[in-house]
Amino acid sequence: MRREMLIKDFFTSSWSFNEQERELRSKFQMMNIAIVLSSTAVVYGTVLNLYKEFFSLAIFEFLLFLANIVLWYMLRRSKKFYDFVSIAVTAQFTFLLILLIYISSPEEMKHTWYFTYPIIILYFKNEKYAIPWFVFLISMLLIAPFQPFFETQYSFFQLFYISFVLSIVSIIVYFYKVKMDEATQIISTQEKILSKKVVELTQKDKMLTVQSKQAVMGEMISMIAHQWRQPLSTVTLSISNLQVKKLLGEEIEEEEFDQALENISNTVVYLSQTIDDFQTYFRPDKEFSSVDINELIEKAIGFVEPRLKKTAIEIKFFPQQRLVVNTYANEIIQVLLNIINNAVDELISRNIKYPKVVINVFNRDKEVVISIADNAGGIAPEYIDSIFEPYFSTKGKNGTGLGLYMSQMIMQKQFQTAIEVKSTNYGSIFTIVVPKKLA
Repeated sequence: MRREMLIKDFFTSSWSFNEQERELRSKFQMMNIAIVLSSTAVVYGTVLNLYKEFFSLAIFEFLLFLANIVLWYMLRRSKKFYDFVSIAVTAQFTFLLILLIYISSPEEMKHTWYFTYPIIILYFKNEKYAIPWFVFLISMLLIAPFQPFFETQYSFFQLFYISFVLSIVSIIVYFYKVKMDEATQIISTQEKILSKKVVELTQKDKMLTVQSKQAVMGEMISMIAHQWRQPLSTVTLSISNLQVKKLLGEEIEEEEFDQALENISNTVVYLSQTIDDFQTYFRPDKEFSSVDINELIEKAIGFVEPRLKKTAIEIKFFPQQRLVVNTYANEIIQVLLNIINNAVDELISRNIKYPKVVINVFNRDKEVVISIADNAGGIAPEYIDSIFEPYFSTKGKNGTGLGLYMSQMIMQKQFQTAIEVKSTNYGSIFTIVVPKKLA
C-alpha cells in the first residue's frame, strides 16, 4: 500500500488535486512519465555514445539528463511551473527527434520514436499550440535531404513516408483525445448531477429523520404527561395535608414535616430523572458508547409503560446475561420504540384479548439479536412488502408512515444490517441484529 502511494505521489509530483483539477492531474502524470522516459533514453544514449567514443554527443545527452532533473524538481516546487516545463519537454523531444533523423541511418530504426510525438504535443499542450510544433517538426524532416549542413542518410521519399504516417497517427490520436475529452466531460457532468442528487437525498433523509423524531416526540410528550401525573399528585397531596393541618390549627410533628419534605424531594428527583432520560434520547448528536443491550431494551420499555397503564397490554422481556455492545444507544432505542409502539397500536386497534408483546435477546458470536413479537393477528399479505416504505401507514390520519422506514434506514446505514419481519395469523415478529462492535 505504501509503495503504491509512493508511486502515485511520484507521478503527480506529490501534489493533491481536487475534482476541478482532474485534467491537470492527468497532465502532471503524463509529464512525469515523459521525463522518466526521456531520462532513460538520454542515459542510454550517453552510455552508448561513450562506448562509441562520440564524446560530444555523450556530453550533450548528459546535459539533457541534468535538465530533466531540473524540470522534475520544478514540477514539485509549484504547479505554476507546469507550462514552462511542458514547453521545455516539448522542445526537448522535438529537437531530439529531429537530431535522430539527421545523425542516424534508417537501419537503426530510431525514427520509430517519432510515433510517440502526437501523444506528447496533444497531452502537454493545448491543440492550438500543438499544431505549430507539429508543422515545425514535419518541415524539418522534409528539408533534411536538401539542407547543406548535415549529410542525412534518409531519402526524401523515406522522410515523406514517415511524415505521412506520422500525420495519420497524429489525426487518430487527436480524434481519440477529442472523444476522451467528451467522455470525460460527460462523466464530469453526470458526477455533478449525481452529487446534486446525493445532496438532495441526504437532505430528504434528514427531513424524514426530523419528521420521525417529531412524531415520536408527540408520543413521548404524552408518555411524560402519564409519568408525571402520579408524582405531581403525590407532591400536591403532601403539601395539601400540611396546609390543612395548619389551617385547622393542628400541630405538625417535626418527623411528619421531614417525611413530607423527603417525599417531595424524592418525587422532584424522579421527575428530573424522567426529563434527563427523554433529553438524552432527543439529543441530536449520535453518541458511540459501550452499553448493556438489556438496559437499552428496559429503557425503551420504560418509555412505553405509561402508555399501557389504561390498557391490558403486557410487555414480557426475557433478558440474557450481560451483553455489552459498542453502539449508538439512542438509535437502538428509537428503533425499539418504533416497533414496540406499532405493536401496541395494533393490539389496541384490533381489541386483542390478552394482548402482549414479547421481547427476547439472543447472543451470537459477533452480534446480538433482538426479537419483538406480538399477538395482534399479523400483517396483511398485501402490506408486508410495503411496511418499510416512507409514508406508508395502515393507521389512516393517525399514522405518519415514517417509524418503520426510519428504523430500517437506521439499521442499514448505521449498523449495516436490516430489520426482518415475519407474519402469521397469530402475530408479527420483528428481528433486529445489532453488531457487538461497529467497524
